[in-house]
Amino acid sequence: MALLSTSEIDLLRSTLEKLQEGFAHLPDFSPSHDYDRMKVVLLQAAGRMQENYPYHHPRYAGQMLKPPHPVARLAYALSLWINPNNHARDGGIASSAMESECIASIGAMFDLRNPLGHLCGGGTMANLEALWVAGRLHPGKTILASAQAHYTHARISEVLALPFEPVPVTPDGCMDVTALESRLAQGDVGAVVVTMGTTGVGAIDPLPEILRLRQRHGFRVHVDAAYGGYFTLAEALVPIARLAFQHIGEADSIVIDPHKHGLQPYGCGCVLFRDPSVGALYKHDSPYTYFSSAELHLGEISLECSRPGAAAVALWATQQLLPMVRGGEFANGLNQSLLAARELWRRVQASTRFKTLTQPQLDIVVFAVSAGNARDASNLARSLFDEAAKRDLHLALIELPAELVRHYWPELVMNRDTLTCIRSCLMKPEHLDWIDDIWTVLESAALAVTD
Repeated sequence: MALLSTSEIDLLRSTLEKLQEGFAHLPDFSPSHDYDRMKVVLLQAAGRMQENYPYHHPRYAGQMLKPPHPVARLAYALSLWINPNNHARDGGIASSAMESECIASIGAMFDLRNPLGHLCGGGTMANLEALWVAGRLHPGKTILASAQAHYTHARISEVLALPFEPVPVTPDGCMDVTALESRLAQGDVGAVVVTMGTTGVGAIDPLPEILRLRQRHGFRVHVDAAYGGYFTLAEALVPIARLAFQHIGEADSIVIDPHKHGLQPYGCGCVLFRDPSVGALYKHDSPYTYFSSAELHLGEISLECSRPGAAAVALWATQQLLPMVRGGEFANGLNQSLLAARELWRRVQASTRFKTLTQPQLDIVVFAVSAGNARDASNLARSLFDEAAKRDLHLALIELPAELVRHYWPELVMNRDTLTCIRSCLMKPEHLDWIDDIWTVLESAALAVTD
């Protein structure tokens, strides 16, 4: 899988020529640049960029890093010759319209019609906006999220001066509904964050049960689907996950990251609100940015001001090429990732060198290296991580709490508070075809550190 494709370079050149036609009527303006000096600097930058893991290759199966689709990469680059700003229509006429179309398409994935929403820098900013709205509607009330939810929720709550409390999880890493119901009975809860794909183990919180609790207690339901949201299109979901995804559209707010499974460059997050009337909370005046259109500007429904129109152009192009629909090419890629994770988990489970923990609900596989106690198993996991990297297989590590580990591995002597495990994100559809290769390298690395 080569980084450089002459076909992509040719495509970029032809699309830039098309773009230039739209401005051919203007008087000639050709700023001078020292391209020889630029080449020196760019070659230095290329050399520095070699100091990276091969994120684009199937042998990289560690963190949540999925290469952008070529159409997204090219559309993003194309837009930089205009460099639109999607804060207001004046700074990005075409890209603002494209962003609105993208929001409509993403909303349609969750069966939402005309949701209020926009793109933003990533999941952190998107979650911030959702919890900011929750705080405006329920001032001073507590935000709840599972103990396995992303750490950003506790940090965002602190920024917003809102109380935050974690809710215990079941052994599979999902929010414990019994514990949640007990906490809700105490009152003073403004919002519950429901994670659809935790970044640790890929766990999916029980959304249908939480929605039923909303009817009784009146809190806002915010779905953090930054990682897992696109899997709503996948047919290969396990039944309990499919049921949860079917109810996402009933949440008050939703976050999804196109720069994760949506094949986009960083940063491209998205926040959606089921009730467009919350847009009134964003109301502000600007003396100079809103003059070319009487329609609502994206900057009037966003906490961010300047935002890259390039992100909208790239996402729009990707959605045109690969419609976000069930049964389509894009959805099939998600199915392949799910199947790859299940196959790797099956092989790990059958091996005496490893110990499986939570069964994957999405495309994240977590497992331990067999040993008699947690300290030895943790040391072996770190050694395996290093040994696999020497063989050009790049994985990740995760610390799991003792209470979760004991459920799956009761005979392990827990002589430390956590267990270091191997974590693998099989985000690329190609991972399914590379499972044999990945397993061969993993076994050889395990043999080197355990014998």
